[in-house]
Amino acid sequence: MIRNPIIVALDVPEPAQALSLATDLASVVGAVKIGSELFTSGGPDIVRQVRATGASVFLDLKFHDIPNTVAKSVSAAVKLDVQMLTIHTCGGVEMMRAAEESAQKTAAALGRPAPLVLGVTVLTSMDGSDLQEIGLTSEVGCQVERLARLAVQAGLRGLVCSPHEVVMLRKIVPIDFALITPGIRPAGPAGDDQKRTMTPREAMAAGSTWLVIGRPIYAAPVPRTAAASIFQSLA
Repeated sequence: MIRNPIIVALDVPEPAQALSLATDLASVVGAVKIGSELFTSGGPDIVRQVRATGASVFLDLKFHDIPNTVAKSVSAAVKLDVQMLTIHTCGGVEMMRAAEESAQKTAAALGRPAPLVLGVTVLTSMDGSDLQEIGLTSEVGCQVERLARLAVQAGLRGLVCSPHEVVMLRKIVPIDFALITPGIRPAGPAGDDQKRTMTPREAMAAGSTWLVIGRPIYAAPVPRTAAASIFQSLA
């Protein structure tokens, strides 16, 4: 049986709803993602409660600050026993290195494996015109490659990127580097606010390690059935 690469995004406003989803989905997905909306409403307790269901947790707060502040934030996340967390690669090499070192040091002190510190490259809601608007190159691929090389230099072990950049990134990152891809949509539904999307099968074929899927699962009439169907489509 193949490893379940699905991370379901618990992008719902109420902690009770998120906990219910996590409890229902823990056995049919690989992990669940807690983002800024849920963490702001539920705080660290929602992470602890979701972990208690047996689900692995991807804490997606995209830390971006001075290196010392990010290091302390990462340490706090590790103490919550999350398995993945995110930082912004545009914080630079020093900030990324501080984050990875903090994760390793804190986890070692706790006697547990260090979570994956994942660098966010270019948000999947952005395209070339959005990058140009904020003064960057309009070539999304070039910007992603630049940030990815910095992440590798800083010692990170994974990135969050669009599935459309996976093939390119596989040529420049270490062989065991994790690539986590949001913007995954089963064939058929519209892409919502995501501009660079791909189906689950396409993303895995391209080289994705994990697939972040939100609305197609949590907003489905029966989320557990939707998650199981997507996983079966990967077989």
